[in-house]
Amino acid sequence: MDNATLGSLVEPRYFEDYVAGTVYEFGSITVEEAEVIDFARRFDPQPFHTDREAARQSIYGNLIASGWHTAGLMMRLLVEHYLSPGASLGSPGVDELRWLKPVRPGDVLSVRVTVLEAAVSRSKPGRGLVRSHVEVLNQHGEAVMTMKAMNLLRCRPQPGAA
Repeated sequence: MDNATLGSLVEPRYFEDYVAGTVYEFGSITVEEAEVIDFARRFDPQPFHTDREAARQSIYGNLIASGWHTAGLMMRLLVEHYLSPGASLGSPGVDELRWLKPVRPGDVLSVRVTVLEAAVSRSKPGRGLVRSHVEVLNQHGEAVMTMKAMNLLRCRPQPGAA
């Protein structure tokens, strides 16, 4: 993965900046064949991810990336462009994760995130939960993966607060 393809880092954002209905589009990251094979050998050793010849004989007709590898690439783009490091407190999980189309070496992926809702925590002051619809797009603008993500974020510090 070439870090130069990631562009600039995310601007400082806090919970209040994630407004329902806002759409963010960012990224691009190229899927590298060596990384597809390496990831799959370590974490998802199915032949259509690890072996070019076996992949040619599969229903995919060629090597494809593991969906988990695609999710990892998506996460890299989210961290670099969407989740502000000063505000992100992690995630309680994702819902409705779907792999819609095979991702192949040479594909160039980008991400579109739509903020679905944002709610301040009632039990833990100073933070909120943001729910977003995440789409991973290939170079043709086709969605290859989607999910609904939940992120815990710090609220903006108040002036004079310690």
